[in-house]
Amino acid sequence: SVVVSAGGTREYLDPVRFLGNRSSGLQGYALARTAAARGAEVTLVAANVSLPDPAGVKVVRVETTAELRDAVVGAAAGADAVVMAAAPADFRPVATSDTKIKKASDGSAPVLELTQNPDILHELSTDRVRPGAVIVGFAAETGDDTGSVLDLGRAKLARKRCDLLVVNDVTGGAVFGSPDNQAVILAADGAAVDVPLGSKADLAHAIWDQVVARMP
Repeated sequence: SVVVSAGGTREYLDPVRFLGNRSSGLQGYALARTAAARGAEVTLVAANVSLPDPAGVKVVRVETTAELRDAVVGAAAGADAVVMAAAPADFRPVATSDTKIKKASDGSAPVLELTQNPDILHELSTDRVRPGAVIVGFAAETGDDTGSVLDLGRAKLARKRCDLLVVNDVTGGAVFGSPDNQAVILAADGAAVDVPLGSKADLAHAIWDQVVARMP
């Protein structure tokens, strides 16, 4: 029994505008399809994804990070593995307008006050509702002055306390919306598996291989 999240959450500013990200959900859906093909019972929590439901998979549709958190944490209680392939928004507006925010006649723009969203991956990894469950996170990194893509990935793995972290180099917008992907799968036990460029289904199988190897 596995839970997979996919897509990108939206945090609404008003009835028509939101803060979001570029996640298409393709990798999460590939993970759900391949898990079902390998015989797993799959719950797919899909955030704002415009893709057909994978055959044999239970799909739960959500929009915001809070909704994603509730759905994933609820389903995780009975899961042998949870793969957080979705991209939750890190921040949400402190206040949401019930009506569309209009342009000001003086040309000024509204000031947005943001607050942090809950860290779903850290919560799953820390609370461990089901002992022995394998928790997998994703890191979309570009590298910066503080370190390379892999340096930032290793730091995130330690910070999030998950079992596996799939690190994508998204410099220049790579990966988003593409049928292909490449990644390095980092493990809390120190292992690192380099998955070369291939289909997102190929990467999904590589991830499940690492998950199965760590199941009790």
